[in-house]
Amino acid sequence: MAVKVYGPVRAACSQRVLACLLEKDIEFEIVHVDLDRDEHKCPEFLLLQPFGQVPVIEDGDLRLFESRAIVRYYAAKYYNHGPDLLGTTLEERAIVDQWVEVEAHNFDKLVYYIVYNLVVLPRLGQHGDSAVANSSKQKLKAVFDIYEHRLSKSKYLAGESYSLADLSHLPGMRYLIDEGGCAPLVKKRKHVNAWWEDISSRPAWKELMRLSDY
Repeated sequence: MAVKVYGPVRAACSQRVLACLLEKDIEFEIVHVDLDRDEHKCPEFLLLQPFGQVPVIEDGDLRLFESRAIVRYYAAKYYNHGPDLLGTTLEERAIVDQWVEVEAHNFDKLVYYIVYNLVVLPRLGQHGDSAVANSSKQKLKAVFDIYEHRLSKSKYLAGESYSLADLSHLPGMRYLIDEGGCAPLVKKRKHVNAWWEDISSRPAWKELMRLSDY
């Protein structure tokens, strides 16, 4: 039975989940939710996700939301399928979790402020707050400096193997580079740029980009 993924393919959090499912070769069905029409706030959707956010997955009797919880679940459930995204020892798993938390709390929020003000609001015919976007870009520079130092010592954020720590960054990095005007922040950092070129060239991510029609 295919996993049902409720959410638009182009949404960053949906892409985090879909990238994981593709890496693990898990069959899925996308149930589109139109955010522009506020379908994520309608009563029917709120029965699936009481906070009105995407994505949500249904897998048999299991219903789960929050994209990072979902990818952790599938990385564990299908540990022996596809690449190991969690780490093999308790210590390795702790480091993967650490960098997933870094993505959630130090990276993702800055991406949101940049993309929301420079991309989303203008698309809706509204003026974004350029001061907030620029402030977020300045803060992002410091984050990327930390990443640059880390990636000068290991191929990936959590060590020498690709993991959820890297996968979780893919949607935000794509938005920053392709739409948020932040490509120079990546390209000027040798190790961050090499890391991005590596993780964005993975077959699962390329397949997701084809599904998203980018």
